[in-house]
Amino acid sequence: MAKGLGASDQMLGRVVRVTDAAAPAGPSRRQLIAGGGVLAAAAVALGAGPARPQDIGIADHTRHLGTSVDEYPYGVPSPHEAQVIRRSVPWLTATRESSINFTPLHELEGIVTPSGVCFERHHAGAPDIGPAEHRLMIHGLVERPLVLTMAELRRFPPVTRFYFLECAANSGMEWRGAQLNGVQFTHGMIHCVQYAGVPLRTLLEECGVKPAGKWLLAEGADAAAMTRSLPIEKALDDCLVAYTMNGERLRREQGYPLRLVVPGWEGNVWVKWLRRLEIGDQPWYQREETSKYTDLMPDGRARQFSWLMEPKSVIVNPSPQAPLTARGANVLRGFAWTGNGLVKRVDVSLDGGINWTPARLEGPLLPKCLTQFYHDFVWNGEPMLLQSRVIDETGYVQPTYQQLIDIRGVNSVYHNHAIQTWLVNEAGGAENVRVS
Repeated sequence: MAKGLGASDQMLGRVVRVTDAAAPAGPSRRQLIAGGGVLAAAAVALGAGPARPQDIGIADHTRHLGTSVDEYPYGVPSPHEAQVIRRSVPWLTATRESSINFTPLHELEGIVTPSGVCFERHHAGAPDIGPAEHRLMIHGLVERPLVLTMAELRRFPPVTRFYFLECAANSGMEWRGAQLNGVQFTHGMIHCVQYAGVPLRTLLEECGVKPAGKWLLAEGADAAAMTRSLPIEKALDDCLVAYTMNGERLRREQGYPLRLVVPGWEGNVWVKWLRRLEIGDQPWYQREETSKYTDLMPDGRARQFSWLMEPKSVIVNPSPQAPLTARGANVLRGFAWTGNGLVKRVDVSLDGGINWTPARLEGPLLPKCLTQFYHDFVWNGEPMLLQSRVIDETGYVQPTYQQLIDIRGVNSVYHNHAIQTWLVNEAGGAENVRVS
Protein backbone atom coordinates (compact mmCIF):
# COMPACT_ATOMS: atom_id res chain seq x y z
CA MET A 1 0.00 0.00 0.00
CA ALA A 2 3.00 2.33 0.44
CA LYS A 3 2.96 5.01 -2.26
CA GLY A 4 6.49 6.36 -2.01
CA LEU A 5 5.50 9.17 0.35
CA GLY A 6 7.96 8.30 3.08
CA ALA A 7 5.28 8.37 5.81
CA SER A 8 4.76 5.60 8.32
CA ASP A 9 2.41 2.68 7.71
CA GLN A 10 0.46 3.74 10.76
CA MET A 11 -0.21 7.19 9.29
CA LEU A 12 -1.19 5.75 5.94
CA GLY A 13 -3.57 3.33 7.64
CA ARG A 14 -5.24 6.22 9.42
CA VAL A 15 -5.57 8.11 6.15
CA VAL A 16 -7.31 5.17 4.52
CA ARG A 17 -9.85 5.01 7.33
CA VAL A 18 -10.97 8.57 6.61
CA THR A 19 -12.62 7.27 3.44
CA ASP A 20 -13.37 3.72 4.49
CA ALA A 21 -15.23 4.53 7.72
CA ALA A 22 -18.84 3.34 7.60
CA ALA A 23 -20.18 6.40 9.48
CA PRO A 24 -18.99 10.04 9.54
CA ALA A 25 -16.27 10.62 12.11
CA GLY A 26 -17.75 13.97 13.13
CA PRO A 27 -21.17 15.64 13.15
CA SER A 28 -22.88 16.22 9.82
CA ARG A 29 -23.72 19.70 8.59
CA ARG A 30 -27.37 19.09 9.50
CA GLN A 31 -26.35 18.03 13.00
CA LEU A 32 -24.22 21.13 13.37
CA ILE A 33 -27.13 23.37 12.35
CA ALA A 34 -29.56 21.47 14.58
CA GLY A 35 -27.12 21.77 17.45
CA GLY A 36 -27.19 25.55 17.15
CA GLY A 37 -30.97 25.50 17.41
CA VAL A 38 -30.80 23.35 20.56
CA LEU A 39 -28.36 25.78 22.20
CA ALA A 40 -30.60 28.74 21.35
CA ALA A 41 -33.65 27.00 22.75
CA ALA A 42 -31.76 26.13 25.94
CA ALA A 43 -30.73 29.77 26.37
CA VAL A 44 -34.35 30.93 26.15
CA ALA A 45 -35.46 28.23 28.59
CA LEU A 46 -32.88 29.45 31.09
CA GLY A 47 -34.36 32.94 30.94
CA ALA A 48 -31.74 34.55 28.73
CA GLY A 49 -34.33 35.47 26.11
CA PRO A 50 -33.61 36.47 22.53
CA ALA A 51 -30.51 38.54 21.81
CA ARG A 52 -31.12 42.32 21.77
CA PRO A 53 -29.19 45.02 19.85
CA GLN A 54 -28.01 46.64 23.07
CA ASP A 55 -26.56 43.30 24.15
CA ILE A 56 -24.50 43.06 20.99
CA GLY A 57 -23.31 46.65 20.88
CA ILE A 58 -23.10 49.12 18.03
CA ALA A 59 -20.05 48.94 15.82
CA ASP A 60 -18.12 52.10 15.00
CA HIS A 61 -18.85 51.77 11.31
CA THR A 62 -22.55 52.28 12.00
CA ARG A 63 -21.90 55.50 13.94
CA HIS A 64 -20.10 57.39 11.15
CA LEU A 65 -20.58 58.13 7.48
CA GLY A 66 -18.62 55.95 5.11
CA THR A 67 -16.63 56.96 2.03
CA SER A 68 -18.33 58.98 -0.69
CA VAL A 69 -19.05 57.88 -4.25
CA ASP A 70 -16.17 60.08 -5.40
CA GLU A 71 -13.55 58.53 -3.12
CA TYR A 72 -12.47 55.83 -5.59
CA PRO A 73 -13.29 56.78 -9.21
CA TYR A 74 -11.89 53.39 -10.23
CA GLY A 75 -12.96 50.88 -7.59
CA VAL A 76 -10.47 48.98 -5.46
CA PRO A 77 -10.84 45.80 -3.38
CA SER A 78 -11.70 46.03 0.30
CA PRO A 79 -8.60 46.70 2.44
CA HIS A 80 -9.57 43.57 4.37
CA GLU A 81 -8.72 41.52 1.25
CA ALA A 82 -5.18 42.89 0.91
CA GLN A 83 -3.74 39.35 0.90
CA VAL A 84 -5.44 38.55 -2.43
CA ILE A 85 -2.54 39.50 -4.69
CA ARG A 86 -0.21 38.07 -7.29
CA ARG A 87 3.07 36.79 -5.91
CA SER A 88 6.38 35.98 -7.55
CA VAL A 89 9.40 33.81 -6.82
CA PRO A 90 12.45 36.16 -6.93
CA TRP A 91 15.02 33.46 -7.71
CA LEU A 92 13.02 32.02 -10.62
CA THR A 93 14.47 34.31 -13.31
CA ALA A 94 17.56 36.47 -13.74
CA THR A 95 15.61 39.74 -14.15
CA ARG A 96 12.21 40.98 -13.02
CA GLU A 97 11.40 42.28 -16.51
CA SER A 98 11.61 38.74 -17.90
CA SER A 99 9.72 36.91 -15.19
CA ILE A 100 6.44 35.53 -13.90
CA ASN A 101 3.99 36.15 -11.10
CA PHE A 102 1.24 33.84 -9.93
CA THR A 103 -2.55 33.97 -9.55
CA PRO A 104 -3.84 33.39 -5.96
CA LEU A 105 -6.07 30.44 -6.91
CA HIS A 106 -6.78 29.59 -3.26
CA GLU A 107 -8.48 32.99 -2.78
CA LEU A 108 -10.79 32.85 -5.80
CA GLU A 109 -14.40 31.75 -6.21
CA GLY A 110 -16.00 31.07 -9.58
CA ILE A 111 -14.42 30.67 -13.00
CA VAL A 112 -13.60 34.34 -13.69
CA THR A 113 -10.20 35.58 -12.54
CA PRO A 114 -10.27 39.26 -11.51
CA SER A 115 -8.18 41.32 -13.92
CA GLY A 116 -5.97 42.62 -11.11
CA VAL A 117 -4.69 39.17 -10.14
CA CYS A 118 -4.31 37.48 -13.55
CA PHE A 119 -0.82 36.02 -13.68
CA GLU A 120 1.82 37.77 -15.80
CA ARG A 121 4.63 36.45 -17.97
CA HIS A 122 6.94 38.95 -19.67
CA HIS A 123 10.04 38.55 -21.83
CA ALA A 124 11.16 42.18 -21.72
CA GLY A 125 8.76 43.94 -19.38
CA ALA A 126 5.30 45.37 -20.13
CA PRO A 127 5.42 48.33 -22.53
CA ASP A 128 3.14 51.36 -22.21
CA ILE A 129 1.51 51.72 -25.65
CA GLY A 130 -0.95 54.45 -26.55
CA PRO A 131 -3.92 53.08 -28.51
CA ALA A 132 -3.94 56.00 -30.95
CA GLU A 133 -0.44 55.18 -32.12
CA HIS A 134 -0.83 51.39 -32.24
CA ARG A 135 -1.26 49.55 -35.55
CA LEU A 136 -1.87 45.94 -36.54
CA MET A 137 -0.27 44.93 -39.84
CA ILE A 138 -1.39 41.78 -41.70
CA HIS A 139 0.77 40.83 -44.68
CA GLY A 140 2.68 38.02 -46.41
CA LEU A 141 0.85 35.44 -48.48
CA VAL A 142 -2.39 37.44 -48.65
CA GLU A 143 -4.28 39.12 -51.49
CA ARG A 144 -4.89 42.41 -49.67
CA PRO A 145 -2.35 43.43 -46.98
CA LEU A 146 -3.85 45.57 -44.22
CA VAL A 147 -2.65 48.06 -41.62
CA LEU A 148 -5.42 48.66 -39.06
CA THR A 149 -5.77 51.25 -36.31
CA MET A 150 -7.49 50.33 -33.06
CA ALA A 151 -10.52 52.36 -34.14
CA GLU A 152 -10.71 50.43 -37.40
CA LEU A 153 -10.41 47.10 -35.59
CA ARG A 154 -13.35 47.96 -33.37
CA ARG A 155 -15.51 48.49 -36.45
CA PHE A 156 -15.39 44.74 -37.15
CA PRO A 157 -18.22 42.69 -35.57
CA PRO A 158 -16.97 41.59 -32.10
CA VAL A 159 -17.54 38.39 -30.15
CA THR A 160 -17.11 37.62 -26.43
CA ARG A 161 -15.74 34.33 -25.11
CA PHE A 162 -14.54 32.86 -21.80
CA TYR A 163 -11.19 31.04 -21.99
CA PHE A 164 -8.43 29.89 -19.66
CA LEU A 165 -4.83 30.87 -20.36
CA GLU A 166 -2.11 28.61 -18.90
CA CYS A 167 1.64 28.97 -19.18
CA ALA A 168 3.36 25.84 -20.51
CA ALA A 169 5.66 26.04 -17.46
CA ASN A 170 2.80 25.87 -14.94
CA SER A 171 3.83 23.24 -12.35
CA GLY A 172 7.17 23.00 -14.18
CA MET A 173 9.28 23.07 -11.02
CA GLU A 174 7.48 19.98 -9.70
CA TRP A 175 8.74 17.44 -12.27
CA ARG A 176 11.50 16.02 -10.06
CA GLY A 177 9.53 16.06 -6.80
CA ALA A 178 7.45 18.31 -4.57
CA GLN A 179 9.13 21.72 -4.52
CA LEU A 180 6.86 24.69 -3.75
CA ASN A 181 4.48 24.67 -0.81
CA GLY A 182 1.53 26.63 -2.13
CA VAL A 183 -1.07 26.15 -4.86
CA GLN A 184 -0.42 29.72 -5.98
CA PHE A 185 3.14 28.72 -6.85
CA THR A 186 2.57 25.16 -8.10
CA HIS A 187 -0.46 25.95 -10.31
CA GLY A 188 -0.87 29.74 -10.39
CA MET A 189 0.41 30.37 -13.93
CA ILE A 190 -3.19 30.34 -15.12
CA HIS A 191 -6.19 32.60 -15.32
CA CYS A 192 -9.62 32.56 -16.92
CA VAL A 193 -11.39 35.69 -18.18
CA GLN A 194 -13.97 36.90 -20.64
CA TYR A 195 -12.38 38.28 -23.81
CA ALA A 196 -13.96 40.53 -26.41
CA GLY A 197 -12.49 41.11 -29.82
CA VAL A 198 -12.52 40.17 -33.47
CA PRO A 199 -12.27 36.55 -34.63
CA LEU A 200 -8.89 36.14 -36.31
CA ARG A 201 -10.69 34.30 -39.09
CA THR A 202 -12.62 37.50 -39.91
CA LEU A 203 -9.42 39.49 -40.37
CA LEU A 204 -7.74 36.79 -42.45
CA GLU A 205 -10.78 36.52 -44.70
CA GLU A 206 -10.68 40.30 -45.13
CA CYS A 207 -7.07 39.95 -46.32
CA GLY A 208 -7.63 36.84 -48.44
CA VAL A 209 -5.08 34.16 -47.47
CA LYS A 210 -3.43 32.64 -50.54
CA PRO A 211 -3.51 28.83 -50.98
CA ALA A 212 0.20 28.59 -50.15
CA GLY A 213 -0.36 30.27 -46.78
CA LYS A 214 -0.03 27.48 -44.22
CA TRP A 215 1.49 29.28 -41.21
CA LEU A 216 0.97 32.51 -39.33
CA LEU A 217 3.66 34.46 -37.49
CA ALA A 218 2.38 36.70 -34.65
CA GLU A 219 4.67 39.46 -33.38
CA GLY A 220 4.37 41.65 -30.31
CA ALA A 221 5.41 45.26 -29.80
CA ASP A 222 7.39 44.67 -26.59
CA ALA A 223 11.17 45.11 -26.40
CA ALA A 224 11.60 41.39 -27.10
CA ALA A 225 9.53 41.63 -30.31
CA MET A 226 8.02 38.35 -29.12
CA THR A 227 7.14 36.12 -32.09
CA ARG A 228 5.34 32.79 -32.35
CA SER A 229 4.25 30.56 -35.25
CA LEU A 230 0.79 29.01 -35.55
CA PRO A 231 -0.63 26.66 -38.19
CA ILE A 232 -3.24 28.38 -40.33
CA GLU A 233 -5.85 25.77 -39.33
CA LYS A 234 -5.77 27.00 -35.72
CA ALA A 235 -5.75 30.65 -36.79
CA LEU A 236 -8.94 30.05 -38.79
CA ASP A 237 -10.60 28.04 -36.01
CA ASP A 238 -11.23 29.81 -32.69
CA CYS A 239 -8.50 32.44 -32.26
CA LEU A 240 -9.37 36.03 -31.37
CA VAL A 241 -7.65 39.38 -31.69
CA ALA A 242 -8.79 40.77 -28.34
CA TYR A 243 -8.88 44.29 -26.94
CA THR A 244 -11.12 43.72 -23.90
CA MET A 245 -11.05 41.40 -20.89
CA ASN A 246 -13.63 41.15 -18.12
CA GLY A 247 -15.61 44.04 -19.56
CA GLU A 248 -12.77 46.57 -19.65
CA ARG A 249 -9.89 47.26 -21.97
CA LEU A 250 -6.93 44.92 -21.57
CA ARG A 251 -4.63 45.68 -18.67
CA ARG A 252 -1.15 46.80 -19.75
CA GLU A 253 0.43 43.60 -18.38
CA GLN A 254 -2.10 41.55 -20.36
CA GLY A 255 -1.20 43.08 -23.71
CA TYR A 256 -2.88 46.49 -23.94
CA PRO A 257 -4.09 47.57 -26.39
CA LEU A 258 -4.23 44.28 -28.37
CA ARG A 259 -3.41 40.63 -27.89
CA LEU A 260 -3.82 37.27 -29.58
CA VAL A 261 -6.09 34.69 -27.90
CA VAL A 262 -5.35 31.04 -28.79
CA PRO A 263 -7.90 28.94 -26.85
CA GLY A 264 -6.69 25.70 -25.29
CA TRP A 265 -3.05 26.21 -26.34
CA GLU A 266 -0.04 27.15 -24.23
CA GLY A 267 0.20 30.75 -23.13
CA ASN A 268 3.43 31.62 -24.95
CA VAL A 269 1.60 31.68 -28.30
CA TRP A 270 -0.96 34.19 -26.98
CA VAL A 271 1.21 37.07 -28.21
CA LYS A 272 0.62 40.31 -26.29
CA TRP A 273 0.87 43.89 -27.59
CA LEU A 274 0.10 42.35 -30.99
CA ARG A 275 1.37 44.48 -33.89
CA ARG A 276 1.98 42.13 -36.82
CA LEU A 277 0.58 38.97 -38.43
CA GLU A 278 2.53 37.50 -41.33
CA ILE A 279 1.23 34.61 -43.42
CA GLY A 280 3.85 32.23 -44.80
CA ASP A 281 4.31 28.72 -46.14
CA GLN A 282 6.35 27.36 -43.19
CA PRO A 283 7.05 28.08 -39.51
CA TRP A 284 9.67 30.69 -38.69
CA TYR A 285 12.24 28.54 -36.86
CA GLN A 286 15.12 31.01 -36.86
CA ARG A 287 13.20 34.12 -35.86
CA GLU A 288 11.46 32.91 -32.73
CA GLU A 289 12.32 31.25 -29.44
CA THR A 290 11.13 27.82 -30.52
CA SER A 291 13.92 26.08 -28.61
CA LYS A 292 12.68 27.53 -25.29
CA TYR A 293 9.34 25.81 -25.57
CA THR A 294 10.23 22.29 -26.56
CA ASP A 295 9.86 19.25 -24.31
CA LEU A 296 13.00 17.14 -23.78
CA MET A 297 12.12 13.45 -23.77
CA PRO A 298 13.94 10.61 -21.92
CA ASP A 299 15.78 9.46 -25.07
CA GLY A 300 17.24 12.92 -25.77
CA ARG A 301 14.78 13.89 -28.49
CA ALA A 302 12.58 16.95 -28.06
CA ARG A 303 8.88 17.40 -28.77
CA GLN A 304 8.23 20.55 -30.80
CA PHE A 305 4.96 22.42 -31.25
CA SER A 306 3.42 20.76 -28.17
CA TRP A 307 0.85 23.54 -27.99
CA LEU A 308 -2.14 21.78 -26.44
CA MET A 309 -2.73 22.23 -22.71
CA GLU A 310 -3.80 18.79 -21.56
CA PRO A 311 -6.46 18.02 -18.91
CA LYS A 312 -5.45 19.22 -15.46
CA SER A 313 -7.01 19.89 -12.07
CA VAL A 314 -6.01 20.97 -8.59
CA ILE A 315 -7.60 21.25 -5.17
CA VAL A 316 -7.25 24.84 -3.95
CA ASN A 317 -8.96 24.46 -0.57
CA PRO A 318 -7.70 22.75 1.56
CA SER A 319 -4.16 23.44 0.36
CA PRO A 320 -0.94 24.78 1.91
CA GLN A 321 -2.18 28.38 1.70
CA ALA A 322 -5.72 27.46 2.77
CA PRO A 323 -5.56 25.09 5.77
CA LEU A 324 -8.56 23.48 7.41
CA THR A 325 -9.71 25.48 10.42
CA ALA A 326 -12.40 23.27 11.93
CA ARG A 327 -13.33 19.62 12.27
CA GLY A 328 -16.69 18.34 11.12
CA ALA A 329 -18.47 19.41 7.95
CA ASN A 330 -16.19 20.96 5.32
CA VAL A 331 -16.24 21.66 1.58
CA LEU A 332 -13.32 20.79 -0.69
CA ARG A 333 -12.94 23.17 -3.64
CA GLY A 334 -10.85 23.11 -6.80
CA PHE A 335 -10.47 23.97 -10.47
CA ALA A 336 -10.24 21.76 -13.57
CA TRP A 337 -9.56 22.59 -17.22
CA THR A 338 -8.62 21.08 -20.57
CA GLY A 339 -7.48 22.39 -23.92
CA ASN A 340 -9.46 19.59 -25.56
CA GLY A 341 -12.79 21.28 -24.83
CA LEU A 342 -15.20 20.45 -22.01
CA VAL A 343 -14.51 19.03 -18.56
CA LYS A 344 -16.86 16.06 -18.21
CA ARG A 345 -16.02 14.77 -14.73
CA VAL A 346 -13.74 15.40 -11.78
CA ASP A 347 -12.99 12.74 -9.14
CA VAL A 348 -11.50 13.49 -5.73
CA SER A 349 -9.63 11.23 -3.31
CA LEU A 350 -8.99 11.72 0.40
CA ASP A 351 -6.54 8.81 0.66
CA GLY A 352 -3.93 9.37 -2.03
CA GLY A 353 -5.78 7.75 -4.94
CA ILE A 354 -6.96 4.51 -3.29
CA ASN A 355 -10.62 5.53 -3.38
CA TRP A 356 -12.21 8.08 -5.75
CA THR A 357 -15.53 9.94 -5.50
CA PRO A 358 -17.11 12.10 -8.25
CA ALA A 359 -17.04 15.79 -7.35
CA ARG A 360 -19.86 18.27 -7.91
CA LEU A 361 -19.23 20.48 -10.95
CA GLU A 362 -20.37 24.09 -10.64
CA GLY A 363 -21.62 25.78 -13.82
CA PRO A 364 -21.31 27.36 -16.22
CA LEU A 365 -19.52 24.49 -17.96
CA LEU A 366 -17.78 26.02 -20.96
CA PRO A 367 -15.18 24.60 -23.39
CA LYS A 368 -11.53 25.58 -22.86
CA CYS A 369 -12.51 27.34 -19.67
CA LEU A 370 -11.92 26.81 -15.94
CA THR A 371 -14.49 24.56 -14.26
CA GLN A 372 -14.98 24.77 -10.50
CA PHE A 373 -15.66 21.61 -8.51
CA TYR A 374 -16.75 20.88 -4.95
CA HIS A 375 -16.86 17.90 -2.60
CA ASP A 376 -18.58 17.86 0.79
CA PHE A 377 -16.78 15.84 3.46
CA VAL A 378 -16.53 15.44 7.21
CA TRP A 379 -13.08 15.74 8.74
CA ASN A 380 -12.40 14.03 12.06
CA GLY A 381 -8.86 15.33 12.53
CA GLU A 382 -7.04 12.40 10.93
CA PRO A 383 -4.44 12.92 8.15
CA MET A 384 -5.63 12.97 4.55
CA LEU A 385 -3.92 12.75 1.17
CA LEU A 386 -6.00 14.96 -1.11
CA GLN A 387 -6.02 14.48 -4.89
CA SER A 388 -8.21 15.36 -7.86
CA ARG A 389 -8.27 14.04 -11.42
CA VAL A 390 -10.18 15.38 -14.41
CA ILE A 391 -11.69 13.48 -17.33
CA ASP A 392 -12.48 15.58 -20.40
CA GLU A 393 -14.90 15.09 -23.27
CA THR A 394 -12.35 13.11 -25.29
CA GLY A 395 -12.04 10.54 -22.48
CA TYR A 396 -8.53 11.69 -21.52
CA VAL A 397 -7.90 10.98 -17.81
CA GLN A 398 -5.43 13.18 -15.95
CA PRO A 399 -2.38 10.98 -15.24
CA THR A 400 -0.46 10.29 -12.06
CA TYR A 401 3.12 11.51 -11.84
CA GLN A 402 4.46 8.02 -12.46
CA GLN A 403 2.30 7.53 -15.55
CA LEU A 404 3.46 10.86 -16.96
CA ILE A 405 7.14 10.37 -16.10
CA ASP A 406 7.15 6.86 -17.62
CA ILE A 407 6.40 8.45 -21.00
CA ARG A 408 8.03 11.89 -20.85
CA GLY A 409 10.77 11.61 -18.24
CA VAL A 410 11.77 14.48 -15.94
CA ASN A 411 13.99 16.59 -18.19
CA SER A 412 11.36 19.10 -19.31
CA VAL A 413 9.91 22.07 -17.48
CA TYR A 414 6.78 22.22 -19.63
CA HIS A 415 3.38 20.51 -19.79
CA ASN A 416 3.31 18.97 -16.32
CA HIS A 417 -0.36 18.06 -15.90
CA ALA A 418 0.02 15.24 -13.36
CA ILE A 419 -2.22 14.72 -10.33
CA GLN A 420 -1.28 16.99 -7.40
CA THR A 421 -1.26 15.69 -3.80
CA TRP A 422 -1.68 17.68 -0.58
CA LEU A 423 -1.00 16.01 2.79
CA VAL A 424 -3.36 17.38 5.45
CA ASN A 425 -2.06 16.84 8.99
CA GLU A 426 -3.88 16.51 12.32
CA ALA A 427 -3.81 20.29 12.85
CA GLY A 428 -5.45 20.99 9.46
CA GLY A 429 -2.28 22.30 7.79
CA ALA A 430 -1.42 21.07 4.31
CA GLU A 431 1.85 20.50 2.47
CA ASN A 432 2.93 19.57 -1.01
CA VAL A 433 3.98 15.90 -1.27
CA ARG A 434 4.64 13.40 -4.04
CA VAL A 435 2.63 10.21 -4.34
CA SER A 436 3.63 7.88 -7.21
